[in-house]
Amino acid sequence: MGLNIRQAPTAANRALNLLRTVQYTHPPNCPCHASPGHYQPTPSILNHAKRSLATPVDSSRKREYAFEMAASSIRFGPGCTKEVGMDFKNMGSKRVCVVTDKTVGKLDAMHQVVEGLTREGVEFTIYDGTRVEPKDSSIKDAINFSKNYGPDAFLAVGGGSVIDTAKLMNLYTNFPNADFLDFVNAPLGKGLPITKALYPLIAVPTTAGTGSETTGTAIFDLVAKKAKTGIAHRALKPTLGICDPLNTRTMPSAVHASTGLDVLCHSLESWTAIPYQTRTPRPENPINRPAYQGANPISDIFSLQALRATVKYLPRAAKDPEDHEAQSEMLLAATLAGVGFGNAGVHLCHGMSYPISGQNPGYKHAGYVTDKPIIPHGVSVAVTAPAVFRFTAASNPERHLAAAEIFGVDTSSVKRESAGEVLAEALSNFLVELGDQPRGLKALGFGGGDIDGLVEGTLPQKRVLMLAPGLSEEVNEEKEQLRGLFEDALTY
Repeated sequence: MGLNIRQAPTAANRALNLLRTVQYTHPPNCPCHASPGHYQPTPSILNHAKRSLATPVDSSRKREYAFEMAASSIRFGPGCTKEVGMDFKNMGSKRVCVVTDKTVGKLDAMHQVVEGLTREGVEFTIYDGTRVEPKDSSIKDAINFSKNYGPDAFLAVGGGSVIDTAKLMNLYTNFPNADFLDFVNAPLGKGLPITKALYPLIAVPTTAGTGSETTGTAIFDLVAKKAKTGIAHRALKPTLGICDPLNTRTMPSAVHASTGLDVLCHSLESWTAIPYQTRTPRPENPINRPAYQGANPISDIFSLQALRATVKYLPRAAKDPEDHEAQSEMLLAATLAGVGFGNAGVHLCHGMSYPISGQNPGYKHAGYVTDKPIIPHGVSVAVTAPAVFRFTAASNPERHLAAAEIFGVDTSSVKRESAGEVLAEALSNFLVELGDQPRGLKALGFGGGDIDGLVEGTLPQKRVLMLAPGLSEEVNEEKEQLRGLFEDALTY
């Protein structure tokens, strides 16, 4: 779905109607629409839209003037996994590559998938070599497997690592002669656009966190650079996400908690990202418009609802394995957040998380069945959250206070300049009460001597750093700001 508010009058009227709906269905105190501060320089989103529709584009301006919304089709409901065989038969698929990992391969979700494909007579093969927190080497092994099989469709059954791996298998199977770095996000890769449609991909998430079933983003470790990176393009998004709450009941409590923290940061980062029309440079061709565009009034709706649900249901889902209502609500929250951040983007928590996980000094998170050190992705993003939102609040105090209210804070008498401290404290309390979370980078094994390496590992994450409010574009100043953030994140 695309929305360009500079279209013909009929489309313009539709856009204005949508914007009126967004504006007037928000609570009166919604800072996005009640405050003039977020979407500068106009007094409201609606007035900005009217002005944009009436005023020719200033060709000398390099700022963005449009945003696009793209998300996968979503099917949500307990038991809907069994329909996947019919889906591929309906699409006319002849050879399906099923992507999973060895743990998920033993679960009921995979049994349902195999039965459904077999029942409908759809040919398939299974790749179960996906690794948690994939590296470029494991991604390349998976790509070679799919190239040799020659599928015309993909099915991912698992968490974000599985779904992301399937996305990249699909991409490079369709571009068999491409160099691996051709599509990887700049500056680590060439960041080339994807110029044709890929094969159908159906994603069946078994965790409630990444929202990868809705997005065009795939993340992995680029080992040689000691950095996490990925590929982001709308063409990568799954054709369909099958969100079956029954599939998340097998998650251990520790996984419920860490994946839920990813939802928390997806929501907060996309809600507080720079406004889409302040992003520069504006693309010369819409094919180059990034997937991560900045906060916009449609993503806002999804991000805020996901945040409300996470604050309410994550503590329940993490503490009670039999609380199926909370688990179902967290799966829905992950999907909602995926739509939100998949178009608005994330910023500092995620940008800083990549070197945290990539430079792990040996930490192994409790509750994860592995012999190797691991900092789960949700843990690596949440550990800096209090420091990050203390820093970003000055750019838009109203939005940060609105987030603090969702955590139960009475902000009626809070001064705007205190918004960062208030939200940071609310986040810290939430993380502590969730239990079994490292209270800062020191608890992960990092010290002051590691900060320079963490800063250097963050700098290449340009596609998310550019969306961070308050972060300098001047390299030396940006380094100092990041150094200060990592120092602030050592403990909370």
